Amino acid sequence: MQIQILEGLEGAKRAKGLTVILDVFRACSVAAYVMHGGADKIIPVGQLEEAYQLKQNLPSSLLIGERCGRPPAGFDFGNSPAEIASVDLRGKTVIQTTGAGTQGLVHALGASEVIPCSFPTADTTIAYIRFRQPELVSLVAMGTRGLVHSDEDTLCAEYIQARLLGNADPISMETIRAHLRSYPSAQKFFDSETVWAPALDFDLCLPLQGFPFLLKLILDPTVNRKVIRRIARNQFFEKSI
Repeated sequence: MQIQILEGLEGAKRAKGLTVILDVFRACSVAAYVMHGGADKIIPVGQLEEAYQLKQNLPSSLLIGERCGRPPAGFDFGNSPAEIASVDLRGKTVIQTTGAGTQGLVHALGASEVIPCSFPTADTTIAYIRFRQPELVSLVAMGTRGLVHSDEDTLCAEYIQARLLGNADPISMETIRAHLRSYPSAQKFFDSETVWAPALDFDLCLPLQGFPFLLKLILDPTVNRKVIRRIARNQFFEKSI
């Protein structure tokens, strides 16, 4: 198994093989909590205008996401795990658009499989990759707006890489949390004036124990596009994945 770590939107465009799009703060973490809340699917979208159009076509769907960190006008939820972690989303279709994470998902056109990932789903994603045993794995650390390096995404990529390569002592979540607590991209969570990024988001994006499922882009003929669905560990052998 060959593993490469790429960065940003350009990295997503160059990604080949089984591709993992990483946006820890916060798009891929939000997606994990949305699916944990029972949503049927997430439709990842690049352009804000496209998200509004989809909402018109699917009026019972929910809009979530951000531009410059803040929820756009008319959105049901922002880009905050804390905002949606306790919401009952059973059966809902969610439309998600963000400045980095969803951009990576829609631009990874050269990938054979695309998996949105962050620390809440990292361990199950690792188990899935081990099961699949692909020749090439591309880990794409999206960074800030898909343009600027940000440690949380690169650390997640390095954590996954170390585990896949059988590193007996990968960097621990405690060490990662301690480092990121004072890292620039995390400071918004501890600024009382930044109401769109509550402090709880930091803990929810960096849990000590993750979910027993991964996320995967799958073609959905009902909307004629790829959507994010939840794949539990016991579904790895299902032909549908």
